[in-house]
Amino acid sequence: MAGSIRDESPDSHLRSTEGISGYHVEANDGEIGHVDGFVLDDEAWAIRYIEVATRNWLPGKKVLVSPAWIERVSWPESKVYVALSREVIKSAPEYLLSRPITRDYEDRLHLHYGQPPYWLHEAEHKSAFSLTGA
Repeated sequence: MAGSIRDESPDSHLRSTEGISGYHVEANDGEIGHVDGFVLDDEAWAIRYIEVATRNWLPGKKVLVSPAWIERVSWPESKVYVALSREVIKSAPEYLLSRPITRDYEDRLHLHYGQPPYWLHEAEHKSAFSLTGA
């Protein structure tokens, strides 16, 4: 298939994760790191988390941020803007590729960020969907 991200129209919403990897992550009070990868849910076909590498800040580590907490993405600036402070991202539970993501880890992660977990929203959606008879 010919073409690349640069060839897409400016209003295209479909992007490759490869194209966003390396984008700077901008917290609501300044830069905190860059997009280093993604955690995908292959059963739900969803991006559950964005891996943020904070290695430019001592001590550097990888943390996870939910796509739901992204305010916007600036394609021209190569930046992802999140509705979180640098301190809350910096102090988030560390993400290690060598450890599986458990529900306990996700509970701690969402509690740390003060955000409701995605599975509550999905349960509400499924419940509403079954009530409509669809």
